[in-house]
Amino acid sequence: MSEYINNSSKREEQLKGIIKQLHAGRAFADLRDTFQDLLQGASAQEIVQIEQALIAEGLPVEQIQFLCDAHVALFKEALDAQLPPEMQPGHPIYTFRAENELAELLLHALDEKLTGLKQADSQELRDRVAADIEKLQQMNLHYLRKEHLLFPLLERYGFNGPSAVMWGIHDEIRAGWSELAGQIAAAPVADMAAKYDALQHTMREMIYKEEHILFPNALERLTPPEWGTVYAGEAEIGFAFVTRGQDWKPQAQAKPETPLAQKNEDTNEKEMDMVELTLSVGKLSAKQVDLLLKNLPIDVTFVDENDQVAFYSQSRDRIFARTPAVIGRKVQMCHPPASVHKVQQILDDFRAGKRSEAGFWIQMNGKFIHIRYFAVRDEDGAYRGTIEVTQDITELRKLEGEKRLLDD
Repeated sequence: MSEYINNSSKREEQLKGIIKQLHAGRAFADLRDTFQDLLQGASAQEIVQIEQALIAEGLPVEQIQFLCDAHVALFKEALDAQLPPEMQPGHPIYTFRAENELAELLLHALDEKLTGLKQADSQELRDRVAADIEKLQQMNLHYLRKEHLLFPLLERYGFNGPSAVMWGIHDEIRAGWSELAGQIAAAPVADMAAKYDALQHTMREMIYKEEHILFPNALERLTPPEWGTVYAGEAEIGFAFVTRGQDWKPQAQAKPETPLAQKNEDTNEKEMDMVELTLSVGKLSAKQVDLLLKNLPIDVTFVDENDQVAFYSQSRDRIFARTPAVIGRKVQMCHPPASVHKVQQILDDFRAGKRSEAGFWIQMNGKFIHIRYFAVRDEDGAYRGTIEVTQDITELRKLEGEKRLLDD
């Protein structure tokens, strides 16, 4: 213990000497480069103690105040490393907050443009409004990361209500921006302004709810490995306006719980090839099954008999967002509140044997998407789950006539 105290005192004296040199006029960059190793380990508490000691030795308080920013800058690298994780670029909450700040700036710019349109309508200004609205629609990526990464993990801690409410508001915001974008060309300015006023209020309220409710609760509940799970799924969904920082790195990725057998961490590609599965017809290795599902021109999701998501295929061109955090999640929680009743009806009908399949089709981002649900029953007719199959059939709908030979 005495050795620790002596070393600590020696370190404090060394750091104090560096600050004294700064006050004596030695170049900031020179000090930083010369004493880099010593500075890196400094803490905010040490800076306070050193400044207090210098005052006790007779250094004027005014001089300490004058160079206070320089003291912090000198130790900046060490202090940055000791910031709470969410204050470090790269942490999911830091990224969410950065997107919110930029969204606020875009909303402020739109406020001014709409005011300008009220005063003097012009095509040029309408085009600028349209461009800003297109940018703001990137916030859909922000909402998707919440829905498919944050919400599933928070649900494990009983944080269900606020996430469900937020998802419903996300859909209102998405629909609102889409509707407003369609009005820009010809709608009366007063109508656009009224629509925008309600929409911007909803969006700003959502930002407030995130900053004061969602993010604090997420930081309180989620473990470092769970933040690793969020981090691991972010890139597939994407970001609004920003590039993710690099300062924060996840400690480890959480393995989502699932009733199905999971590969051990040391399982490799060769071992997957060695695991043989005897099927109703034929045999395939685990690796072959994985490759087969990945290469199907459809997205497949399997929900077990307990309504929990057990599997989804990692297709090359995924249509809807999916992340590992969804495994083990109730399928009802994977849909917007407005459509949960439809999902529940399908599951209830499948269980009761009233139907064995259901289908929908939608148009999304210029594509025609076909979504089908199939009941899975065993040899005795017992309900064992549901398969969801999603396919982009835009090109298929254009087919005519016949094609019997392979083109060169």
